[in-house]
Amino acid sequence: MQTLARLTERAAGVFQVEAMRLFLWLPVLLGVGIGVYFALPREPAAWIGPIAVAMALALAWSQRKGGLSRIAALALLAVCSGVLAGQLRTLAVDAPILPQGVAAVTLTGEILEVEAKGKGSRVLLHRVAGLPVAPVPRIIRVKLAGSHADLQAGERIRLRAKLAPPPGPAAPGAFDFARQAYFQQLGAVGFSLGRPQRLAPVADESARRVYVRDLFARWRIYWSGARQAVAARVEAALPEEQATVATALMTGQRGEIPEAVMEDMRQSGLAHLLAISGLHMGLVAGLLFFAVRAALALFPVLALTYPIKKWAAVVAGFGAFCYLFLAGASVPSQRAFIMVSIVLLAILVDRRAFSLRLVAWAALAVLLMAPESLLSVSFQMSFAAVIALVAVYEALGQEARLRISQRRFVVRLVLYLGGVCLTSLIAALATGPFAAYHFNRIAIYGLAANFIAVPMTAFWIMPWSIVAFLLMPLGLESWALNPMGWGIELILTVAAEVASWPGAAPLVAYMPRTALLAIVAGGLWLCLWQRVWRLAGLLPIALGLVLAATAPTPDLLVSGSGRLMALKGPDGGLWLSSRRVERFTAGVWKRRGGHAGETVWPTAGQAAAGDIACDSLGCIFKSKGETVAFVRDGRALMEDCAVASVLISVEPLRDRPCRRPKLVIDRFDLWREGPHAIWLGNGKITVRSVAEVRGDRPWSRRPESHDSSKKPALATVNR
Repeated sequence: MQTLARLTERAAGVFQVEAMRLFLWLPVLLGVGIGVYFALPREPAAWIGPIAVAMALALAWSQRKGGLSRIAALALLAVCSGVLAGQLRTLAVDAPILPQGVAAVTLTGEILEVEAKGKGSRVLLHRVAGLPVAPVPRIIRVKLAGSHADLQAGERIRLRAKLAPPPGPAAPGAFDFARQAYFQQLGAVGFSLGRPQRLAPVADESARRVYVRDLFARWRIYWSGARQAVAARVEAALPEEQATVATALMTGQRGEIPEAVMEDMRQSGLAHLLAISGLHMGLVAGLLFFAVRAALALFPVLALTYPIKKWAAVVAGFGAFCYLFLAGASVPSQRAFIMVSIVLLAILVDRRAFSLRLVAWAALAVLLMAPESLLSVSFQMSFAAVIALVAVYEALGQEARLRISQRRFVVRLVLYLGGVCLTSLIAALATGPFAAYHFNRIAIYGLAANFIAVPMTAFWIMPWSIVAFLLMPLGLESWALNPMGWGIELILTVAAEVASWPGAAPLVAYMPRTALLAIVAGGLWLCLWQRVWRLAGLLPIALGLVLAATAPTPDLLVSGSGRLMALKGPDGGLWLSSRRVERFTAGVWKRRGGHAGETVWPTAGQAAAGDIACDSLGCIFKSKGETVAFVRDGRALMEDCAVASVLISVEPLRDRPCRRPKLVIDRFDLWREGPHAIWLGNGKITVRSVAEVRGDRPWSRRPESHDSSKKPALATVNR
């Protein structure tokens, strides 16, 4: 007991030394609670979150005079608050979802947003009528045939479309679009069959009352129209490629950027420049602040009599607010706006903003407003980069920065360029694990590309974009857009050159979630503490890297329709059953497996490839000591059931027995549970389905199977 008391006292002393840093862990603990909520296999009862918070609050109150126990109670309260925040957000955004696909339907709706997508357009519709379901989804998204740049947000249209519920992941653990759509209240997606027809505005009084109540929709429509207007001005002033990048930087719309350009930006490590984030928001607010303050300082009467610094802060805040919504209010831009707002607020009240505390406040605000953002790649990469950068420059100390500011211009210039390299390196290291987890790609030469692109964006492109905004009311925006285009052309040239270097962005196999969590935990421990024990964070980072490097990839993959199957071939590459079907799913499988190419199974009549032999009824092959049969036609079931240890059938087995195989997946299993991933080896067969990973949540629920008596495939089958 004495030893335990001494350890407790020593731990309390450690926390006392770092007491000023404890607040930084509040958003982390809130995020843990949110993560627990989203990891639950079933939606918790509505009373669980409030009861958990109430009990944790009572415990914290009882330990209010304690030391370490009070900290532990407050930590528990933060975690429970995260669970409650997730529950409340899920209930708040709950909206109807299309229960099943609709082959062709004529519908009407009001355009909420117009998005350019490649050579076509995509519209978000609300106030939809004409769907043969009830209740009607609140928002649907339709890809229009051809370009419709003349359509405007707020217009009513009629169109014929094919719709479906938002699709789930293409593989267990892959990106879940249906979950993202749920929190956007997007209940159906599809494409149009023909051109849309404009309708006259609804003039009755009841519709007008709906408009008054639906202020948020009116707000979205206004800013969507503003984005369209800015994009049209930019497209009229610049060549196509430059215009698409300029539009992305000014409005956040990246849909029109050619795929070849986007691929160059990704492989060169410059894709972050196209996402409105801290760099862009900070530059807009900072340039406005210094420009307004400098202009006011030209008048001695104002400079000596009035607080022009505070006036400049107000103007900068208003400009950042407008830029936030013009850019679509994405998670990185929200984080950046909150941080900029706190800095400007500190100027107004004559206080100094604290660096990592600033990041913590921004994270708290984003997580409380939109808890689901914790799972988004934009939140993770944005905050990872900012936390790492602030922690490193905080460790360098104010004194070092002061000494640099006193050096000669040439020395400061060299140190600035060195700082750009250091910043790019830190950001790359901090965001690398998330890029590997979400995109299965790492930009090797990003440091070289960012060395040129970041200063060009900061000192040339973004200042000209602000000037262009200011000149647009006068119709003179081309005066600023043309020099802005010169800088964009240089960045595109750098991106193409770096992307052409050998091994610029190699694919890496998927990273298990446990590996990413270990890296995140170690990184936070390393960045948020100040004393020497922060170095203990290197251990979980190393563990996460080992787990990522040693994680086995699936030996077999089956799509939810059963039309596409893939296996890890004898050469270690991905072998697909077809190149013609479900190309998006095949692309996800290739990327997650780290495969640059693909091989197609032999068709009926072709010679066997490796251990794969196919006929018109299906295919059979051996892998890691197991015989796998893929049945396309029910006439092959009897024969394959007698020889296979793993049988996958696109036909339902129903009452036909198939007892020899250790694992059987048929059409009903695929329909009910979605895509499957299977691992073979060591006498054990392990299978995971999308339904198992997603659980029974509001965004994953589907109509009940027509064969409810059929049991799902086992998660693990032993020899």
